[in-house]
Amino acid sequence: MKPFLVLLASLLPLAALRAAEPPLNVLLITADDLGYEAMDFLDGKVPGVTPNLSKLASESLSFQHGFVNAAICCPSRSIIATGRYGHNSGLFGFNKLTKPIPTVFGTFQKAGYLTGVLGKVSHSTPDAAFKWDYMHDYAELGAGRSPTKYHDFAQEFFARCMQENKPFYFMVNSHDPHRPFYDPKGRGKNGEEVPSRIFKPEEMIIPSYLADLPKVREEYSHYFNSVRRLDDTVGRVLQALDASGLASRTLVVFITDNGSAFPFAKANTYLASNRTPMLVRWPGITKPGSVDKTHFVSEVDFFATFMDATGLPMPSGLDGRSMVPLLKGGEQDGRDVVFTQIDYTIGGPPKPMRCVQDARYGYIFNAFSDGKFKYKNNNEGLTFAAMEEAGKTDPAIQARVDMFRYRVPEEFYDLEKDPGCTNNLIQDPKHQALVKKYQDRLRQWMIETHDHCLAAFDVRENPAQLAKAVANYPVLDKSGGTATESGEKPEAEPAATDDKAAKRKANRAMKKEAAAKDAK
Repeated sequence: MKPFLVLLASLLPLAALRAAEPPLNVLLITADDLGYEAMDFLDGKVPGVTPNLSKLASESLSFQHGFVNAAICCPSRSIIATGRYGHNSGLFGFNKLTKPIPTVFGTFQKAGYLTGVLGKVSHSTPDAAFKWDYMHDYAELGAGRSPTKYHDFAQEFFARCMQENKPFYFMVNSHDPHRPFYDPKGRGKNGEEVPSRIFKPEEMIIPSYLADLPKVREEYSHYFNSVRRLDDTVGRVLQALDASGLASRTLVVFITDNGSAFPFAKANTYLASNRTPMLVRWPGITKPGSVDKTHFVSEVDFFATFMDATGLPMPSGLDGRSMVPLLKGGEQDGRDVVFTQIDYTIGGPPKPMRCVQDARYGYIFNAFSDGKFKYKNNNEGLTFAAMEEAGKTDPAIQARVDMFRYRVPEEFYDLEKDPGCTNNLIQDPKHQALVKKYQDRLRQWMIETHDHCLAAFDVRENPAQLAKAVANYPVLDKSGGTATESGEKPEAEPAATDDKAAKRKANRAMKKEAAAKDAK
């Protein structure tokens, strides 16, 4: 008995020390419409774009297969907030919660954490009744594009946490590189700051899913300007964290809500739509500069991960699971694929898309594609207008234009050879066994997660029944409110027009922009 008491006495100081350890803080930094192709530490082909994020990557664990599950602003951020796929939370469009579901910020607040948010407040708060302890939005942040203002508000938030002696959950959302991009000849309004570097069209390397045209290069360089300003913001926020003295006990996560705002990226289910730069820095836990090249992880895992890392109780009903074993350098089974989806964009009828992909192949189901419905969104800009114009004389570019507008019901890609998803193998006889394998994998996930798109998927080979299934698709419940961004023009659904009218409108826009630039 005496040896046991001696052992117990020796352990008490350790237990007391652990009990006295300050709680872990969580800083989640998100980008708005950032493609992984622009990242220096990933597949970036243009050097020197993201020095601050590269520095963070050197201090973090980076996931080569990091994804978002819904490649559009509000649905994506709702998955982060709830840890559930959109069809399980009801947040599969631009809407608010209409049923009691735990949120990550609500859980932290109830546990005594100070909760703060900068930017994208409506999109990041699906619970309309929730009140953040600290909040500043679009207009106060230089249209969400002022690194200085992000730094100053972050500094103020960290000081408040120290004054109140509370741990924190802080979500910092840049509005960069969301459209409108930084054009040196026409931006800098509403308190927006000038990026620390300006890029030229001739520096750009255009991804394979777009056409390499002068107007595309021009707009892509403007996008890179906005990416650089995002990087400036990340650097300034981390400066504020370092200066506060709280960095050593803060879990820092960086992610984007979806891919870049270009055709075949944002608001789709391609690799460029959902793959995200994902960095996790947990002092003393994650290995600096390490890269996980094996496991597929996604934003649906964040809620569970944050609960596990901070030691808070895990809510029931989460679709994701904790990544903590991976953060500690371990392994996890069942992380060889990721599932992604689109249900509704901000307006118009449903546009159901589902995708399953692993490191080699990706299968996509487009329930809305009937050869007549025209898919349109606000990510087209000068790029798609230029592609439409070039398509008049270039059949290959016209084929890409038609593919974007009309799609096909099913797509299958070799992502190793074709990451831009330009060569659809769905009809290739050599790949039919693989296609069936991925179809079955997607269907199993639909069953397991109670996906309402299953009804359409099961009749995909019958056009009449498929059209009926889409017509009966669940209506987006907006009784809890519609998420709109304060001060920023909503991503409205373009009005339906015929091809000629759309081309005339695009040509007028291009001429108007050119005339405006010539006048300056």
